[in-house]
Amino acid sequence: SRSSSAGGTGGRGTGGGGGREQQQQEDVNLVEVLAHLLRRGQVRLVHGGGSTGLQLVQSYSDSDEDSDSAWDGCLGDRYHPPVDMAPDTREIDVSEIKTQIQLATGTVAPNTTRNIAQLLQQREHGLCCNGGFSHGECSRVTSHFLPNHMSHVDSFTQKAFCGIYSEDGAIFMSACQDQNIRLYRTRGGVLRNFKTIRARDVGWSILDVVFTPDGANLLYSSWSDYIHVCGIEGDGEVHTALDLNPDERRFCVFSLTVSSDGREVLGGANDGCLYVYDQDRNQRTLKIDSHEDDVNAVAFADTSSQILFSGGDDALCKVWDRRTLREDNPQPVGVLAGHRDGITFIDSKGDARFLVSNSKDQTIKLWDIRRFSPKEGLEASRQAVTQQNWDYRWQQVPKRALKKHRLPGDTSLMTYRGHGVLHTLIRCRFSPAFTTGQQYIYSGCSTGKVVIYDVLTGKIVSKLSEHRACVRDVSWHPYEEKIISTSWDGGVRLWDYQLTEYFSDDLQTSGPRLRGRRKNVETGEEN
Repeated sequence: SRSSSAGGTGGRGTGGGGGREQQQQEDVNLVEVLAHLLRRGQVRLVHGGGSTGLQLVQSYSDSDEDSDSAWDGCLGDRYHPPVDMAPDTREIDVSEIKTQIQLATGTVAPNTTRNIAQLLQQREHGLCCNGGFSHGECSRVTSHFLPNHMSHVDSFTQKAFCGIYSEDGAIFMSACQDQNIRLYRTRGGVLRNFKTIRARDVGWSILDVVFTPDGANLLYSSWSDYIHVCGIEGDGEVHTALDLNPDERRFCVFSLTVSSDGREVLGGANDGCLYVYDQDRNQRTLKIDSHEDDVNAVAFADTSSQILFSGGDDALCKVWDRRTLREDNPQPVGVLAGHRDGITFIDSKGDARFLVSNSKDQTIKLWDIRRFSPKEGLEASRQAVTQQNWDYRWQQVPKRALKKHRLPGDTSLMTYRGHGVLHTLIRCRFSPAFTTGQQYIYSGCSTGKVVIYDVLTGKIVSKLSEHRACVRDVSWHPYEEKIISTSWDGGVRLWDYQLTEYFSDDLQTSGPRLRGRRKNVETGEEN
């Protein structure tokens, strides 16, 4: 101890070497601690005062002061996410989800046509179901008319973080760093702002919002001990604070969701825990030690609200059974491992079987929760995370972080590459069942784009490019071919399909193009 090595002249004379060894050991320990904090992004070095010209600054996930240009969300200008030109489809080709999507899009039969002219001809000849298009055939037709045109813009002076449609698509909700939650009517394909709510107790920004299942209220979270509830309709604002009573001094809920009966609120927080708040009992009922690092994403598996998903900065997706959750023995039903870096978002297909996860390793993965990962997979993911020595919030993606080979024990069905995950917790989702048969996965991107993948082929079928900074959130209308993107450039953009001039071969395409071709009205040339 320090007291023994410094206690008395004789002690110093006889133990001088030991004191130097101890000081060296303490220096080594401090270096290791500093390296660990830098690696996890809890601190960073910036140019400043001091003899070294460097300054140590504490930072927080998905929330820091705008202290350098990367925080404008514009690193995407210098980053070109690698696209997987030949995705490995061996696992998904023999999976149940392939049959599900084929049934939902009417493509189970071999040599099913996607040619619109042939489909119309079949309907005219009475060859379609009950004389009209089946739901699957309607989904097949709409695949030719994916959103490709920006039809409406709303802009704010600060970064927009969240944007989601309500369950019926009648309302769109946007949350911004200016602490305002804006509610829009969506009828007629135009966003009409009918209410703006000033959020309470906001630290840095609103980080997540969600509608209650009945559509009467919204919930939001930030760097705060509280989740807030506020009514949607009416002139007044009544905010109710749900106290999670955390142990951390600096606390944040990154992800929110609500059970189908509206009773329980589930949150994932920066202390590695899941929180369950019972609104009927008006108290926190569970705090589950779930991940080794920040919990960035939570979701219910289906409308039963019995199975939960969580994803964290430990690169793991975990599956939990609400009926067996206990604070004194927090055991997940299973773990899904295969990512090399932290999870930023999780979206369930809604069938308690399949989910997608977005990750800082620049990939989306598709999972079947009936295929949990072995211990080998958990260890491989943990090892991969410890080897990450860059910070996605303000650094470029190093080439070594873009490895394509699967980790040992990776049980994912499919991996999607072609979008960037930098700066913030970028989100991805399944496309709607009603209009698309859930045949697409769409994601925001740090390059300011919306990227749409075909679930079964893994290939990019569309990119929407009009933002000047990273797109953090994306939401597809549940019943219409419309997408709204939410970006750090302060823009909320509505995308729909705009008819372009057709050429003779357009009706014979096998699938959607990246962008509709147009003929220049002045020169007559195709572009």
